[in-house]
Amino acid sequence: MYIKLIVALLIVTASSYREAYGQNFPILRTFKSTGKDFQVEQLLKDQGVIWGFSFIGKQHLLFTEREGQLKILDIKNKKTSPIQGVPQVLNAGQGGLLDVILHPEFAKNNQLYLSYAISIGKRNATRVTLYSLANNQLKQIKHIVTSHPASDKTIHFGSRLAIDQNNYLYVSIGDRGYRENAQKLDSLNGKILRFHLDGRTPNDNPFIKQKGALPEIWSYGHRNPQGLTVHPQSNELWSHEHGPRGGDEVNLIKKGQNYGWPVITYGKEYWGPSIGEGTKKQGMQQPIYYYVPSIAPSGMSFYTGKVIKEWQGNLFLGALKLTHINRLEFKGQKVVKEERLIDDWEHRIRAIKQGPDGFLYASTDDGQLIRIRPK
Repeated sequence: MYIKLIVALLIVTASSYREAYGQNFPILRTFKSTGKDFQVEQLLKDQGVIWGFSFIGKQHLLFTEREGQLKILDIKNKKTSPIQGVPQVLNAGQGGLLDVILHPEFAKNNQLYLSYAISIGKRNATRVTLYSLANNQLKQIKHIVTSHPASDKTIHFGSRLAIDQNNYLYVSIGDRGYRENAQKLDSLNGKILRFHLDGRTPNDNPFIKQKGALPEIWSYGHRNPQGLTVHPQSNELWSHEHGPRGGDEVNLIKKGQNYGWPVITYGKEYWGPSIGEGTKKQGMQQPIYYYVPSIAPSGMSFYTGKVIKEWQGNLFLGALKLTHINRLEFKGQKVVKEERLIDDWEHRIRAIKQGPDGFLYASTDDGQLIRIRPK
């Protein structure tokens, strides 16, 4: 009798799971973490480079393809639909259609933000634009920012987006291949920027009254920040950025602070010698954690879900070069443990976020969208 009851409960649970989160997604692999077995489900495959994604409720997932497509996935019925009205992007080098994030009041106003690379004559820049979305059609509302000076290189666009609990929009911009720009306050490159949701510059930004400095700047001295997230409890802004050969950094971003690039770094030139003045200098912030050799981080999310209590409070990063999901455990603001999940899978993890269902989602450069859940 007990066996029949258990079987019945398992059938009901499986049925409820399929109804809520989609049916028959392939299981790619099983792995172990914190003493538990986890499974990797494949929600999508054979797409472009899925650079960023955001959830619309529990059933729909909006995602960018770097090549210039914006699509929406119905997780329950596994149907994917294209979004019309996407801006023309520069699909070259590391550029293209990049991040997407919903306005906090999306359920009321249907607004969202896109970041992408654009051509400006023979040069290029990172742009962030506010749109409305209705009937799978975008309508442009306002350009929030276009990075300057424009660059003749197609690298280091940065371009992650985050919104904090006080409704400020943060935008990361890489140094665009000219490292000296990261220390110049008259350049938006190599910076993290802060805006009101409508694109206005907040009056309490740190350099708004400084002559010669651009008022949008929140922090500077960044190389190529491709991870940006807000701590769900403290509302602190966190970022990570690519180092050169070594020296990828995880940083707690503080108002007006200088994070050192290229004056200080734990990385080296690709051909061998050291960069700048060493690893420390007064007035420049130290990373919370750094990686030598580089893992090439991309995407970033704190886990707060109830599904995997062992991961609560952990920070997750995607890794491109070393092809894994990087899990960091903290004691206060100190990293006490690093774990590399699915590190033998050999897929470049581009973006990672906690879903509204409490599971962990990630995308890859070969067009896969995956979900991680307990076995």
